[in-house]
Parts: sequence; structure tokens; C-alpha cells
Amino acid sequence: MMKDYLAEFATWISQASSLTNGDPRLETQLPPKADLTPMDTAPYHGNPRLGFLYQELCRRHFEQHPDYDVIAEEIQLQQDKKTLGAIDFLIGNKRQSTLEHWEVAIKFYLLKDNRWYGPNAKDRLDMKLSRMLEHQLMMSDTDAFKDQFPDLAPNSKHLLMQGRLYVNPFHFEPVPKQCLGFDLDENNIAGFWCYQKDITKLTEPMYTLPKHLWATGFSGTKPKALTSWPEHFVHCQSESGQFWFIVPNDWPESSM
Repeated sequence: MMKDYLAEFATWISQASSLTNGDPRLETQLPPKADLTPMDTAPYHGNPRLGFLYQELCRRHFEQHPDYDVIAEEIQLQQDKKTLGAIDFLIGNKRQSTLEHWEVAIKFYLLKDNRWYGPNAKDRLDMKLSRMLEHQLMMSDTDAFKDQFPDLAPNSKHLLMQGRLYVNPFHFEPVPKQCLGFDLDENNIAGFWCYQKDITKLTEPMYTLPKHLWATGFSGTKPKALTSWPEHFVHCQSESGQFWFIVPNDWPESSM
């Protein structure tokens, strides 16, 4: 079962578009493969958090791509005994004989008062995008990186942020077309969210999604439909396949 799921998630990653575009550093997708190399569906035994699984499947994509090599992954950088962060990937582009710095992320955001909040509202799309562009991608220019890798100098920087954007159908507000001046891909505005007080307006059975299925949803047997709602947020998929977040009535303030 897990092997089948990994293949489905890997396919989603290879086909899904980025949340944002409009900057040379913002990739719309992972580099496509022209061949039909079977996907690497070897079991995954690493950290079960969604972000780690996502990064692992991105690594496998690069490893299987005939034009790329994974030179290094998850490079921890420190300076003056302080942690600067980690670089996701250094990728060798064999076709161009260049070195690329890649950062990848999978995120889910809900529109509220013209801002895109994560279900944990401490996370926001504008803050995440700013940090990725102005901090994460800049780490390969730091003295800490140059000291640790004096023979490596990336020729280009690349950010891929995939996921899904959610709007509330019961509380209409205009949907922004940009974030920080970068265009939002309207194809990713593909989910709904609502408060617990509005669940009586839902007309279909809802099924809780475990985190490893947040991107792809169910493809087989669903669990028992939800009949009660926890106090925290829950990510669901309806009988017809629609993605939903159900959040507490005092969200986003309650999770900030």
C-alpha cells in the first residue's frame, strides 16, 4: 500500500505546478523527464512528516533524471556557533555543466482577509515566500557555505513551492491574483475551508486525510466518514473528491 502511495505522490510532484511564478528563481515544476524511467518506489523509512517525505521524493526525481546529479542534500550551515539553516539541494546540471541551488517546499494555505494562512496560522504564504527567497536561497552565498564548500559555487538558484490554496465558499472575499508581487497560479486555488460552525452547510460525507495524503487525496478505500469534529483543524476530502479544511470558530487567532 505504501509503495503504491509513494508512486502516486511522486507522480503528483512531477505534474503539479508551483503556487507562485513570475520570477527567474521561481520554478513552475521540477525538471521534466523525457524518458519513461520507472519511478523509484522503494520504501521510505525516514521522518514521517510531510515535508521530509516531499523532499525525499524530489531527491529521487533528480537522481533518476538523466540530466541531473544530486551533489549534496540537507546541508547544515553554522556561523559564529549559530545555525543559519539548511540548504535543501545542490544539483549538478550535466547538460549545462553547472551547479544549481534548489529549495523545495509543499504548503497549504487558506485565504482570510486578503492573506493566505497555513492551518497553523503562524505560517503565512507571504512570510514563507519572503523567507525562502531572501534567506534560504541566499545561504549558498554566505561565508559559512563558502568556508564549508570552497570548491562549490552555485550558478543559479531555484525555488519550487507546491501545494494547494483554499477559499471559504460561505464567506466570500475577492481572491488575490498575486502575493508579494508574484503571480499566483489559479490552478492551485482548488480547495475549500470553513469554520466548524458552518459544517451543517456541508452536503457530502467527509473523510479525514492523513498528512501523507494531503496532496493526492484518497485513491482507494476511505475510512469511516467523520461524524464529529475535533477542536483543532482537520483536513478532509469529500465523497466527490473535494479538499476541505475545517477550522475552529476562532481561527486564525487561536493558532497564532
